[in-house]
Amino acid sequence: MLDTLLLEKLQNGALTRYAHLYADTEKATERFVCAIETFRQTYGQGRDLYLFSVPGRSEISGNHTDHNHGRVLAAAIDRDIIAVVSPTEDGIIHLKSQGFPEDVVDTSKVDDPDAFPRYSSASIIAGMCHAMKQEGCVVGGFDAYTTTDVLKGSGLSSSAAFEVMCGSILNHLYANDRFDNPTLAKMAQYAENVFFGKPCGLMDQMACAVGGLLTIDFEDPKAPVITPLSYSLTEAGYRLCIVNTGGNHADLNEDYASVPAEMKSVAKVFGKETLRGLTEADILSRAAILRETVGDRALMRAIHFIRENDRVKVQAQHLQNGDTQAFLSLVKASGLSSFQYLQNVYTIKNVAEQGLSLALCVTEGWLSQYPCAWRVHGGGFAGTIQAFVTEELAPTYAQKMDEIFGEGATMTLRVRPVGATPITL
Repeated sequence: MLDTLLLEKLQNGALTRYAHLYADTEKATERFVCAIETFRQTYGQGRDLYLFSVPGRSEISGNHTDHNHGRVLAAAIDRDIIAVVSPTEDGIIHLKSQGFPEDVVDTSKVDDPDAFPRYSSASIIAGMCHAMKQEGCVVGGFDAYTTTDVLKGSGLSSSAAFEVMCGSILNHLYANDRFDNPTLAKMAQYAENVFFGKPCGLMDQMACAVGGLLTIDFEDPKAPVITPLSYSLTEAGYRLCIVNTGGNHADLNEDYASVPAEMKSVAKVFGKETLRGLTEADILSRAAILRETVGDRALMRAIHFIRENDRVKVQAQHLQNGDTQAFLSLVKASGLSSFQYLQNVYTIKNVAEQGLSLALCVTEGWLSQYPCAWRVHGGGFAGTIQAFVTEELAPTYAQKMDEIFGEGATMTLRVRPVGATPITL
């Protein structure tokens, strides 16, 4: 649609058809209009434009399970990355993200992962192009401007949302929407693993791409089983609060890597690559040997995995049955297991900095008398906690947490029912 017509439609309220994505459509309209104007300033006026949206995600349960082929419970959230896009005929991708330098990728030269700087957004763009080409698609160029309110470092998967966004654009412009969203998620994981250089699981990309509240079973990581859940946290009277404690993520790679490594060291004793399929009884039958060979922490982390993997299945059943309180009790059990046994709430490299521990401590003090729940969010060691807070308590809770961790530290969210999608007006 021509840029002037698109702006006219937005200003006449066309975005109200997406009220299921944006609770405040007036604010969302301002955001899209601003993005279009920035695109026009950057890449010129009089262009045919396309709009896209991809949400961030929150891990609801299944803390550190996906990398050992476990189950996770996740949800898309009502914060997203949006893109204003116009196709070009030169085969070159120009992508400018707000606050970052422009990325330029030649789609005819995306076959070599080593040709792009590791850990760069250009490597992600190239990786998504290569994944599409492997499926027989002829990808082409485009100009794009993106802006996001999925804050980097918030534990809400801003990077996965960006990856899926690149795939959504290519899929719509050059593949006639041939690929469904789960397939785009797998392509995004490929781009991050092979081109970006991070050996991530698939949970983040899948939750961003598919949307809603869902469980993902990674028993076969090449064909994960995705089960949408027909449950509304909002209708149950709850808000999802994510508190960013402002912890320092520097030098935590070793902490994060130790979790899957120690779990897999236990699995190796049983002749397996991952823990999936083992029981707690199996682990305890060799507890004495495991203590000597892999250590106590690895043994506890393995037990956490087995219990957490089972817990996700039961939590999903509670949600399907509409039993909110039973679900919330297991959220707290998940958090306690992560703190005590998985031990990913703070790093032992700097025990003086324990923002997550403090946030969990004060949250328990304020919310324990109410039907609420809380736990560490995401990978842990620094970053964010998660709390399920009743609608009426959410503003007060956010205010109290912001007083400790800084203004805007608490994000009060809703589950978004739709994942990656073009915005058509």
